[in-house]
Amino acid sequence: MVEDEEDLAEGLRVGLSRTGYAVDVATDATEAADRLTVHAYDLMLLDVNLPDGDGFALCRSLRTGELTTPGDGDLRVLMLTARGGLRDRVRGLDEGADDYLVKPFHLAELLARIRALLRRDTSGTTATLAVGDLALDTARHTATLRGEPLTLTRKEFGVCEYLMTRPGLVVSSEELLEHVWDANADPFTQTVRVTVGTLRRKLGDGSIETVVGRGYRLRDGGW
Repeated sequence: MVEDEEDLAEGLRVGLSRTGYAVDVATDATEAADRLTVHAYDLMLLDVNLPDGDGFALCRSLRTGELTTPGDGDLRVLMLTARGGLRDRVRGLDEGADDYLVKPFHLAELLARIRALLRRDTSGTTATLAVGDLALDTARHTATLRGEPLTLTRKEFGVCEYLMTRPGLVVSSEELLEHVWDANADPFTQTVRVTVGTLRRKLGDGSIETVVGRGYRLRDGGW
């Protein structure tokens, strides 16, 4: 989220985090560009009026390739701004925004728009992940194991989703902390270990392997 209004940014961060999203906040275009070149994000909430520029220019630099981001697929951009005139809305979409929401807005509408954008297939991937008898519907945020509903906490779901996109590969605790939690997470916390432990018990003892000194690996079925 790129937003310089501190109270609004914190309120949205808390609201989105409670819904299960990992949220990083940048307060200006420079900080946003620095984060975007390092981390692979799924979606950016972008204000237009920023202390060191405007969101239009940042969005344009993404779409033209001037600013490159890691990860697969296109970064989805949802502009959140008080500039609600027709000319501004048209410009935002023409500069490459996927959606445009005018302030003030209701959190419920923002969440609905986020869900709609994340359902869009921009990278050849699908909203449903499957490894062995485990399936996740990332759009509906539901899980099944051997065809039966599986209840997961938000963080368990996030860890599971991240591991399922990398079956057989070792994923470090730091990588999980970055992608499932947010930039404010304590790197020395035991929360990753605890979450992986509860997830392993729900999936089965042979599901997630601990690779000592390196991280965790989701076995490709058979558990």
